[in-house]
Amino acid sequence: MVKPASRIENIPPYLFARIDKKKAEARKKGLDLIDFGVGDPDIPTPQNIITRMKEAVDDSANHRYPSYEGMFEFRKAVADWYKKRFSVDLNPADEVVALIGSKEGIAHMPWAYIDNDDIALIPSPGYPVYKIMTLLTGGNPYIMPLKEENHFLPKYDDIPSSILDKAKIMFLNYPNNPTGTHADDDFYERSLWIAREYDILICHDAAYSEIAYDGYTPRSILEFDKNKKYCVEFHSLSKTYCMTGWRIGFVVGNKEAVSNLGKLKTNIDSGVFQAIQYAGIEALTGDQSSVEIMKKTFQKRRDMVVNGLNSIGIHVEKPKATFYIWAKVPKGYTSADFCEKIIEEQGIVVTPGSGFGEEGEGYFRISITINEKRIAEAIERLKMVRF
Repeated sequence: MVKPASRIENIPPYLFARIDKKKAEARKKGLDLIDFGVGDPDIPTPQNIITRMKEAVDDSANHRYPSYEGMFEFRKAVADWYKKRFSVDLNPADEVVALIGSKEGIAHMPWAYIDNDDIALIPSPGYPVYKIMTLLTGGNPYIMPLKEENHFLPKYDDIPSSILDKAKIMFLNYPNNPTGTHADDDFYERSLWIAREYDILICHDAAYSEIAYDGYTPRSILEFDKNKKYCVEFHSLSKTYCMTGWRIGFVVGNKEAVSNLGKLKTNIDSGVFQAIQYAGIEALTGDQSSVEIMKKTFQKRRDMVVNGLNSIGIHVEKPKATFYIWAKVPKGYTSADFCEKIIEEQGIVVTPGSGFGEEGEGYFRISITINEKRIAEAIERLKMVRF
């Protein structure tokens, strides 16, 4: 066999691939799995979006190669949505690029900015792609620990100035996966100060900005970086409109950074299928009542899970955003040990916090993307587990 590149050998197994293996083993044993693992909404894509997609698929003009940066109509819909939602002005011509899901853009951003030994500031626990893609470029990920005592926000005072001087990009993600934490205005202002002081590009992953509860309304980092000098923001239709399988997202903000990412993409992919872009336009500009219904559904599920966990002695607060619950494992267990125990004994799948980085050890994540009946059943099963 031909030896693969060392960069491939050094990639750890993707978190959810390892979970899938455990799930397969449990199914072979005949266990009825209740899966709180992957953040994949079970709510169907709204019908108006599906209808628009069907119409666009029937139009042969959409069967050809799409534009690399995305149709202007789609980019304008994104800009209009940002103006309405965040009061942020974007030029669709050079401050918006369509992505094949936000993951694709996030994964490619280090390739646009990180050379060998360059530093990227990476939150941990966090979305594994931030760190892995930095490593693949030959860069050095500098970990910013997200600790409970600091409300799962990076503590900039703990980062040596020698690191900040060398850092080129910084990934942030609020509302946060996996912790469910939200960021306040002061945090965004402090982040912008760091970016200005040390000339760092902030890459803000805002995929969960529309899933919020209890009157909380998440903000865009571009509301603070009004001149779009230091930030780009990644967004996706996956979570807001339950379109995870459709693979459509966008990056907005600093036009040089957006252009650099777009230049890289022209050499890697051929853009988003135009029919999906038309569906995306409908999602952003059409009836938004489905978003409110989705939020109410997830809020009800959040309350069920939090109340259920508290009733068995696993104490958690109600997150104000995302569809994730981040909880401490019972004393005496590692994250992996606890997760293996409940999948093997009761067929309940949750994600070990350690899968999101070493700083996630001691926690587990629940994704509330299953129906209320199964949530209630899972709580009853958990009551039978001796911790």
